Amino acid sequence: MKYCSTCGHPVKQRIPEGDNRHRYVCVDCGTIHYQNPRIVAGTVPVWEGQILLCRRAIEPRYGYWTLPAGYMENAETTVEAAERETLEEALAEVNIEGLYSIIDVPHINQVHMFYRATLKDGTFGAGEESLESRLFALDDIPWDDISFPTVRKTLEFFLDDLKKESFGVHVSDIRHPMAATRAKDDL
Repeated sequence: MKYCSTCGHPVKQRIPEGDNRHRYVCVDCGTIHYQNPRIVAGTVPVWEGQILLCRRAIEPRYGYWTLPAGYMENAETTVEAAERETLEEALAEVNIEGLYSIIDVPHINQVHMFYRATLKDGTFGAGEESLESRLFALDDIPWDDISFPTVRKTLEFFLDDLKKESFGVHVSDIRHPMAATRAKDDL
């Protein structure tokens, strides 16, 4: 960030009084520009024992399979964001069954939230951001072509929970490999 979105003057990084981390602060009007993680919301949509996945028509990870998900918009709840993204990417309406996974991805400033869901009527298609959408039997999930670590982890949780016949809420994180190496070196 170089300029203040309030007044257009230059900003500098500094720790504001009463804070504990560097922020962009306007040198003219004093506006503090907080930068916070973005929320990605989506679903694990199921129909008759199969999971609906979308093949991405956009970067990053063009052509890879994903759960329908995307960035939350202002003025919507995480449930509304998950339902909207499922409709936009898979042309599918869902019944939300509950929060399923929350995965922090601190190295890219994101939090990914997935909800368990059931397709309302079994219909789906490919939205503008998808090359195709398809129902996969549990044994046919294209593991080598899954788009993101958060999607893989959520699917792994889901398959484990299906075997146990018990669904809970999974909270975890995915850290950048270099962050793990640095932390190990500090020991």
